[in-house]
Amino acid sequence: MYAGNKRYDGPADLPQIIPVFPLPGALLLPRGELPLQIFEPRYVAMIDAALAGDRLIGMIQPVFATKPEELSGNPELCKVGCVGRITALVESGDGRYHVTLTGVSRFRLIEEIDRKVSYRQARISFDEYAGDLGEADGGSVDRTALLNTLKAYLEANNLETDWDSIRKASTEILVNALSMMSPYGPAEKQALLEAPDLKARADTLIAITEMELARSSDPGSTLQ
Repeated sequence: MYAGNKRYDGPADLPQIIPVFPLPGALLLPRGELPLQIFEPRYVAMIDAALAGDRLIGMIQPVFATKPEELSGNPELCKVGCVGRITALVESGDGRYHVTLTGVSRFRLIEEIDRKVSYRQARISFDEYAGDLGEADGGSVDRTALLNTLKAYLEANNLETDWDSIRKASTEILVNALSMMSPYGPAEKQALLEAPDLKARADTLIAITEMELARSSDPGSTLQ
């Protein structure tokens, strides 16, 4: 696969140690694009280091029990994240970066590495997610069910969308884009990330959305 100008054919094309950016509720998936605003000094330093190297950053969530006041420290991390390549960058002029990451592959966190830098780094493995570097098989996805669920969600929330663009999108792009843009919490986003394949991710997204629709239609619901 290509991310920007770089081609990645297999896990051997990716480093074993990467900087990681913990961000609750952020979901990056292969070939997806995630815009970020970077302002904390240690993560500005992370961007500078990535630009001087292979331009790769691992997006990963803190564990869900992390309290808001702990996020500025070094909270424990989930075990699965997704590495992205910096494919767009704008300097704000006041010390911030506006960057876009293009997803390359999911990874499993093996251990954090202390290399005397301000940002966090980890040893990771791509082996179990080697398939992310090839085009996903969208043939097994129930695209009709996905679109029907999306339509029901939009109608329930008085939202509109560009249906023409959605119908033209490949199934992989559609499933991953809807997953990344979904308004759900960190646990749901992690479930979408860790889904073993595109069909499982689509089924998970449909199930989460149907639960949300049921909850919103019945304020007294105890659905979890």
